[in-house]
Amino acid sequence: MQIPLDYYRILGLPIQATEEQLQNAHRDRMLQLPRREYSEVAIAARRQLIDEAYEVLSDPARRQVYDAKFLASSYPSAAQTGDEPSDGDEGDAEPALPSIEIDDKQLIGALLILLELGEYELVLKLGRPYLSSGSSSLESGQFGDPSVVGADIVLTLALACLELGREQWHQNQYENAAESLETGLELLVKEGLFAGVRGEMQTELFKLRPYRILELLGLPEEQDTERYRGFRLLQTMLQERGGIDGSGNDRSGLSTDDFLRFIQQLRSYLTVAEQQTLFEAEAKRPSAVAAYLAVYALIAGGFAYQQPALIQQAKTLLAGLAARQDVSLERAVCCLLLGQTAEANQVVQQSQDTEALSVIRRQSKDSPDLLPGLCYYTERWLQKDVFPYFRDLAARPVSLKTYFADPKVQAYLEALPEEPPPAAQPRIAANGVAPTSLEARRGTTRWAVGQPSPQPVTSGGRKEGSSLQVAEREPRQGSGRRRVTSGSASPTSAPATTVTRTSASSQPAAARPTRGKSLRLDRLLLLGGAALLALLLLWLLLNRFFNWLDGQFANPLPGEQLELTLTAPVVTIPDPPAPVQNAPAPDGELTQATAESVVQGWFAAKGEALGEAHNLDALATVLTGDLLARWEGQASIAASDGWYWQYNYPTLDILEVSWSEETPDLASIDVAVTEDATFHTADGAPVPEESYTSDLQVRYSLIREADTWKIEAIELL
Repeated sequence: MQIPLDYYRILGLPIQATEEQLQNAHRDRMLQLPRREYSEVAIAARRQLIDEAYEVLSDPARRQVYDAKFLASSYPSAAQTGDEPSDGDEGDAEPALPSIEIDDKQLIGALLILLELGEYELVLKLGRPYLSSGSSSLESGQFGDPSVVGADIVLTLALACLELGREQWHQNQYENAAESLETGLELLVKEGLFAGVRGEMQTELFKLRPYRILELLGLPEEQDTERYRGFRLLQTMLQERGGIDGSGNDRSGLSTDDFLRFIQQLRSYLTVAEQQTLFEAEAKRPSAVAAYLAVYALIAGGFAYQQPALIQQAKTLLAGLAARQDVSLERAVCCLLLGQTAEANQVVQQSQDTEALSVIRRQSKDSPDLLPGLCYYTERWLQKDVFPYFRDLAARPVSLKTYFADPKVQAYLEALPEEPPPAAQPRIAANGVAPTSLEARRGTTRWAVGQPSPQPVTSGGRKEGSSLQVAEREPRQGSGRRRVTSGSASPTSAPATTVTRTSASSQPAAARPTRGKSLRLDRLLLLGGAALLALLLLWLLLNRFFNWLDGQFANPLPGEQLELTLTAPVVTIPDPPAPVQNAPAPDGELTQATAESVVQGWFAAKGEALGEAHNLDALATVLTGDLLARWEGQASIAASDGWYWQYNYPTLDILEVSWSEETPDLASIDVAVTEDATFHTADGAPVPEESYTSDLQVRYSLIREADTWKIEAIELL
């Protein structure tokens, strides 16, 4: 049977390879071994093809005949002239794939070599017909023992899916990567084979899930089916974690803080309606963070789409948060947008955000209250810190005048009953000294992260403790409501919105506002000095009451505090681990400095792959061929079981660098190195009896691939 391979590719050499290069390549290929899951039949078939390639190319007469056929099949124009292909020839005609004739029982060996060469799609194309559901049967035995060869073919196809998925991941093709991995996983599950490889694929899929969510939710809104799939993936992650700040393990590798940042990032991919659906449901777990995110969504939707009922919902949620977090500014904004101006003026003064209050007071200069500044602040806050985090509002302008002029808004506000003064709630003093809290600046709202409960295993089996709780603060609360009329407020100047104090009970029935009419400024000008004096006396009484409460609630809630901004710049979730940078291939010989860079790159990749992070991707940047496969297998076992190593190399001496112009793509490095290695169990505990310090002499055999030196064999001297 014909297989799209050639003897030069089997040995990993160019057509100009010398006899010495042939010998070295054959030796190295024979030393390299496939993954341990392969049968002896597959390993033997691979070895036969490598031997055959060497035998043909090392015989000058047979090589001359082979080269003529090789050039004829690959570069027809070159074969006609008898010359080797030049760069110009290669550019003029796309080379065809050469092929060789192999015995049927060498099929699995050929597929294995193609896999090692990175021809993943070709492996899938050639191997699929031989699956149990394929068009070609193994039952006759012409390819070898059906059960053995069938398992080897399944393994090769699954590994091709795994490597193709990793390749697509690094190309930012996340859904394609997931499809490749799921294809391989389904194949192994169907055949009931290779549980270890299945585990690798499932691990990759779990780690890939956050990237898929961002890719799917970032699609245009017309692609609702794909976006809904992303939304469902997000809900599944939240369920597995037990909420945004939950302690469950979704196996994504994201810590609690990383996941919070991930949620921050994806907010701008979601619409107002989607965020309301998501965060209102999450708030019922309960989750203070989800409740606060729901508040943002409700305020944004209520204001942008003139639905003040949503703002009323936000105000209710804020009442639940006020016991432990300074949310005075958000509460004041809600009161303002609901026309409850007296309460808005009182609540805004309870905020401990001195910077925001300074702006509000500055914009309220010459006004008897803080409402002009609060209107100014509200417009800027909505425009800068709220709307940009909703994909359907990011470009929408903010106008209080437009909002209050809407008939639906006016009708709803007119129908609201006068509210009784809200009950004062105690302020909780932190650290047993004085009331403190996290900065609650709108635009830099911070949430406290305590550490009283265990968290998901993030890597190497080690559990990291951290649980999210709302900051420990309770604002003072006031009473009353104000009506706001439509004016002209802008982010750059104090608004012309006029607000005065009034109460429905202080006016004759005929003077009370009726439903459906605009709010009138002149109705709000009846509050006199007596009311002001009453408010002043009430404030003094409340101030004394709160001072007394400060002494009664002096015990802090447990947990070390870690500030985390809600509206910080977008934080990208951790990308696939960055490849370890190899030294680029030099134009001339392999120098001492380049050799040291290659070896140090290997040490770094080994430390990542077998270390606590279990970053297998780093290996592919420094190793190649069977050596890469063996180390990936070892690192996969470590990742699956949770144990890991810590490596340190206190001394490294480059003893010899071997490189010649006759074999410009091959080299070797002899080094003397001291390796300190500490073994850790899955729970992170070091095991002294398994740890070691060794002085080693090692030879690294290198091959140049795509202008990068990679290690293809390691030998202890």
